[in-house]
Amino acid sequence: MAAGAIVPYIIRRVVNRAVRVAGLAGAALATGFLASTELGERIDLRLFRAVNRGHGPRLDRFFLGVTELGSIWAAIGAAGVLAAGGRRRAAVRGLAAASAAWLAGQGLKRLFDRPRPYVADPEGVRLLVQPPRATSWPSSHPAVLLAFVTVAGRELGLPSFARTALRGLSATVGISRTYVGVHYPADVVGGLLLGRAVADALSEDAR
Repeated sequence: MAAGAIVPYIIRRVVNRAVRVAGLAGAALATGFLASTELGERIDLRLFRAVNRGHGPRLDRFFLGVTELGSIWAAIGAAGVLAAGGRRRAAVRGLAAASAAWLAGQGLKRLFDRPRPYVADPEGVRLLVQPPRATSWPSSHPAVLLAFVTVAGRELGLPSFARTALRGLSATVGISRTYVGVHYPADVVGGLLLGRAVADALSEDAR
């Protein structure tokens, strides 16, 4: 690349990245605002009930088994495994992204102050885990996991199929949060969008 073209190229990449992050963050916020409308809340509740009503003991065990993979403690553990395996940079950057997603999620929970499903309807929710203390929107678990695996996956140079599988795992953890009764679907969507926004703000896909 010619020397004179380097600066415009860098500016273009920075602008494109900023626009992408802003779009993801804006979409995340939009889900929170839409879920607070009468129509959005009605749709969200209908979807919640369809997932939370239970689909047999096998799925109960499956979702209970994966739901805590999105906790900040799981991210700390995964970072420790990477660091122990000599992938210190991936560990540090992945954990930084997970922590940023968690902190952003906690701040947005206070801003939106959406009641948890089991608080809004104690008798109508099938609660399978210990009830979390914080409010509902956004769901931090999928945000934390997606931020971690996206950034760590980029640092590790994982192939596309592996990164797609990790994104699928993040979505599965998100679904589990509705299945076990602690989040509405809009919380999960908002969390996934937030996690990707944080990941793209802190790292860039080299491919």
